[in-house]
Amino acid sequence: MDRIEMAGHLIRRLHQQSTQVFLARTQAAGFELTSVQFAALDAVAQQPGVDQASLASTISFDRATIGGVIDRLELKGLVQRVVSAQDRRARLLHLTPEGKRLLAASRPVVEALQAEILAPLSAAERAAFLALAQKALGLADAGAP
Repeated sequence: MDRIEMAGHLIRRLHQQSTQVFLARTQAAGFELTSVQFAALDAVAQQPGVDQASLASTISFDRATIGGVIDRLELKGLVQRVVSAQDRRARLLHLTPEGKRLLAASRPVVEALQAEILAPLSAAERAAFLALAQKALGLADAGAP
């Protein structure tokens, strides 16, 4: 089997392409934000007060390293971490006003670059790709975007 017939190889290459496009477009727009940081901000905006462990699960990120992502967002003044009153070990996350502003300003850029990631595909092929990727990840029946 040639590597271009291997799902893992193609998925890795698509990930590289996605990351490259994301960074190029967000930096060109003046945002210093990684795709994981964007996903974290978006998830915290949708679930204010989410704890770090739940955030990691929500964005499918490693629980052991989500703290570093949150550290960087906190240093940038985008996220506030508060100790839970119910569980002193848990850190609850909220966007700061600056975090809300950055998320709102960067969202149109991030939404626009999605088509560029799969630019060689037609609109119908992109829809089919997304449906198949969601199915492969077990998200098709969950109504996940």
